[in-house]
This record gives sequence, C-alpha cells and structure tokens, in this order.
Amino acid sequence: MQALVTGGGGFLGQYVVEQLLDAGNHVRVFCRGSYESLNRNGVEVVRGDVRDADALAAACEEIEAVFHIAAIVGIWGQWETYHSTNTVGTYHVIEGCRQAGVRRLVYTSSPSVIFDGSDHRNADESLTYPRTWMCHYPRSKALAEQAVLQANDDSLRTISLRPHLIWGPRDSHLIPRLIQKAQSGRLRRVGNGTNIVSVSYVENAAAAHLQAEESLRRSDRAAGQAYFVNEPDSVNLWCWIDELLALFNLPPIQNSMSARSAHCIGLMMELLWKVLPGEPLMTRFLASQLSRSHSYSIRAAQRDFGYMPVCSMVEGMERLRKHLTEPPLRRS
Repeated sequence: MQALVTGGGGFLGQYVVEQLLDAGNHVRVFCRGSYESLNRNGVEVVRGDVRDADALAAACEEIEAVFHIAAIVGIWGQWETYHSTNTVGTYHVIEGCRQAGVRRLVYTSSPSVIFDGSDHRNADESLTYPRTWMCHYPRSKALAEQAVLQANDDSLRTISLRPHLIWGPRDSHLIPRLIQKAQSGRLRRVGNGTNIVSVSYVENAAAAHLQAEESLRRSDRAAGQAYFVNEPDSVNLWCWIDELLALFNLPPIQNSMSARSAHCIGLMMELLWKVLPGEPLMTRFLASQLSRSHSYSIRAAQRDFGYMPVCSMVEGMERLRKHLTEPPLRRS
C-alpha cells in the first residue's frame, strides 16, 4: 500500500509510520520538520504545512490511504492558531484526497471533542458534541472531525479515532510536562483523587489506526463513524501518575487542592493571561480534566473494525521504564 502520514514525525505519527513499514507498506510523510529517524528508515519525506492546500494536494498524489495525525495540541492560545491548522488543515486534507483519488482517510481526533466538563464513566459514542467547548483545541478538533465524517462516501471512506491520553516511550508532551511540574514542586492533586480515566499506550493507539484502515479496505461498516480507542481498563488518574513519577524516582504527590479551588484559580488565570504572555498554570478546562472522570468504552471499535491492543498496560509501563534507563536501539 502507498500510505501518507501527516505529522509522521510526531509522537503518535512515528509509531504509525513504523507499524506501516513493518507491514511492508511504502510510507510518505508530510511534516514541517526534518527527522533523521524517518530518513534512516527509508521513508519518503515531504516538507510542508497542512495550511498549504497545494502542498497537501501534491503529497496525496498516488496515495491509497491517508492517516491524518498532524495537529496543534494545547490548552491555551489564539483561536486562529488552532483553527487554521486543526480545522482548515483537515479541510485541505479532505480536498487533497478528493483531487488525488485517495480511497481511505483515517483521522486522529480526541475524546476532548465531546468533553463537557462533567464526569464520563465508560461512556460510548452516543455522547454528542457540547454546545460550547472549554478551550480552542477541542473545538477545532470537533469541527475537523465532523468534516471528516461528513466527507465519507463511495469514493472516499473515512473514519475518526479518539485515542485518550496517549503515553509511552518517546513522548515529548504529556509525561515531560508532568515530570517537570513534579520536579519543580508545582504538581498538585486536583479533586478528591477518585476520578478514573482512560489512557492509550502509544503502540496500541498506532495499531488502532492500521486496524481501522484495514477495515475500511474490506468494508464500509465503520466508515463515516467516530470511535474511542484506548486501553480496555480505565485507571485511577492519580495512582497512575504516582506510578509514572516512580519511574523517574520521584515521590508520590503529597499536595492537593479542591476541584472548586482549581476551577476558580483557572478562571482568574484565564482572565489575567488575556494580557500576560505565556500560558497559565491552570485553566478551567485543565481543572476539569484533572478532577473529573473521563473513561470510554471501546466496544464499538472492537465490534466494527476489530480494534485489539497489541500491548498490555503492564508491558507498556515496562517498555517505558526500559526506554528511560537503557540506550535506544536503532531500527535496522
């Protein structure tokens, strides 16, 4: 198969690329940066930005399946920043697929597109989009996801995947920020510490993308649908964070604050940071994410396209530990 991966140099993108290569596919990556690992593994790299419709259209030429992973993540910033890349960039991907005759499009979404600030426990795809979003990232992703699903037809089969809290070796976002806050003494438990969450080990999230594409190739059962893809069992957020801290020889979290206090602090910081530079330490969205439960059922993904994790949580933690303590091995 001739596959295109947007954002193939990123955290999840690297694993999707590697699994595609392992399956014997030709892989083209569309990304803004330069990545030695991609060149070393024989990947065709096209430098560009998803905001450039012409560049994307050219990258889609002679491609059978597109994995659209490129996005800007975060809890703070200007709407235009998120909208231009996450939303409009996705419009460009869809149009590029149309022009080049691409048959399948797998889109990387997020459960945050349906997060309304309330507790979600083993929730499923019947959840609807909220009327308002708590920050720009989920809103921009929700608009993009809707466009992807609406684009599904006989000529282009589409699917949207919603991996939650992706973690694992080579993470440059979630775990590093967590450890940095813990080392600086700024990490505090928010809420009563009983909230449960779904998490996605990165190799499993990548495998879901390949399994979804294979399903689209065989039938249209999952086409035009969005799916949660995470580990089968949810975890207590704060117990899991303590496990991660232990891998870095850091003590468990000792300090805490109530969800109400975090929400109020987040609101005040949002108001102040409208005129201050940088990113606030707390926002209302972050306070809700840290204090509320957000766990999701994967039954629909298992039923409709055979989603099956390839690595257990226990093995994932061990692979992360080895990554932190042992020198990395180069792929041959």
